[in-house]
Amino acid sequence: MSLTVLHATPRYAAVDKPAGLLSVPGIGEANQDSVASRVRAMFPDASGPVTVHRLDMETSGVILVALDAAAHRALSMQFEARTVAKRYIAILDGAVEGDAGVVTLRQRVDLDDRPRQILDNERGKEAVTKWRVLDRAITDDGRARTRVEFEPVTGRSHQLRIASATPVERGGLGAPIAGDSLYGAATSARRMLLHAAELAFDDPDTHVRVEVRSAPPF
Repeated sequence: MSLTVLHATPRYAAVDKPAGLLSVPGIGEANQDSVASRVRAMFPDASGPVTVHRLDMETSGVILVALDAAAHRALSMQFEARTVAKRYIAILDGAVEGDAGVVTLRQRVDLDDRPRQILDNERGKEAVTKWRVLDRAITDDGRARTRVEFEPVTGRSHQLRIASATPVERGGLGAPIAGDSLYGAATSARRMLLHAAELAFDDPDTHVRVEVRSAPPF
């Protein structure tokens, strides 16, 4: 029940989260396995909240954890100040118009269907995502697929999934992430093809920029 450690110091670590693993424990005994619980087992001297940020259960890739309360505060402040750089790789189920751009939407949780997010130009929070096409392909059964790089400027829940699935006429890319069971078709891939490929932040002690990478498994 361990995790691959990509980078570690006595005060924090970056680990490679597999798809299907929760970031934090859920409700009920069957949902206790998570990044946070595994980190506490791997680093028994860890104290404080541990979890600095989260990835959706279906998303794989780099996730940062703190091993003491002061490091948690310092790293959390970087996320709040948007000084942490994040890069994701995804395969979209469909063709995308253009080669690069920025998606800006306003979204909020659907109060009648949590955790699904919906667009709301009046009450929603701004979600800004930079994107760039890396490759285009056609599957053996004739489906268009687009491999994209995402750089989220904001950190809203399901932001990349919403940016992908929202129709072009409403400001999105018009092609959901392959395998996305909430905003696309779960049967279009064996899992949701979204991976946190890179995280860059400042070391809380040395203030030197740290870049941690994980290769996409697809």
